[in-house]
Amino acid sequence: MKSRQEFLKKFGRERWPCVKLLCLLLSGASCMAPAQPLSDDALRKISFDQKPGAQISPGLRFRDEDGKLVRLGDYLGKKPVVLVLGYYGCPMLCSFVLNSMIGGLQDIKWEIGNQFEVINVSIDPSETSALAAAKKKAYVRRYGRPGAGAGWHFLTGDEKDIHRLAAEVGFNYAYDAAAKQYAHPSGLVILTPQGKVAHYLSGVVFSAQELNDALADASASKIGSPIRNLFLLCFHYSPITGKYGAIIMVCVRVFGVVILLALMAIILAPLRHAIRRRKSLNIG
Repeated sequence: MKSRQEFLKKFGRERWPCVKLLCLLLSGASCMAPAQPLSDDALRKISFDQKPGAQISPGLRFRDEDGKLVRLGDYLGKKPVVLVLGYYGCPMLCSFVLNSMIGGLQDIKWEIGNQFEVINVSIDPSETSALAAAKKKAYVRRYGRPGAGAGWHFLTGDEKDIHRLAAEVGFNYAYDAAAKQYAHPSGLVILTPQGKVAHYLSGVVFSAQELNDALADASASKIGSPIRNLFLLCFHYSPITGKYGAIIMVCVRVFGVVILLALMAIILAPLRHAIRRRKSLNIG
């Protein structure tokens, strides 16, 4: 019996390094296993569920671009709010949304910081206040109106508060570990001064008229009716074969053809006019 125990101890001492090596190899293999992309079912759930009249929680806590801990309620109570959900490291449509929003806001009389506020909230809990500050600096400069910095806030936060806010306004998103990007819809949420959802502006193009009307309604605490749920996924699903990448490329090609035809029409218009004038002179 004693010899058997001694044998087992000796066997264990000799084999223990091998066991540890095997565990390390298995652990490394699991780490090297490629992450799975989001399934089609998961992607179908990415949407902007419209909830007119929904109240956002004023007690949700975030950090502003200076790293200061703030509550959403700190920005409510006096002015309507344009709420923009996305993330600052987004490589695609998020920048289109903000650029289009700025273009529309530049054509209305109301100004950020005076008649309304803008709140950007990152859905990526790993993003930092420093990144938020850099984005704020760039976009406030692009907007170009004085005093906008005081009314335009770029927030980051914990996953719990981010999910809560997104759920309250119907913003459904998911993280794709394979692409290391977030899949989410695009658009703006217009809030009343009390923090209730007044309007949704979906897509990536926002006219000055619709922005002006939505802000005016929200300022008067008027709740709009649901609009057609049109959105684009801010998500590069597959750069080569992914269906969403293909849709985006088709759209780009179609718009390219339309622009080309419009330019040709503009260029040829004077020529057609000159030909018609010459014919009329010859007839006369």
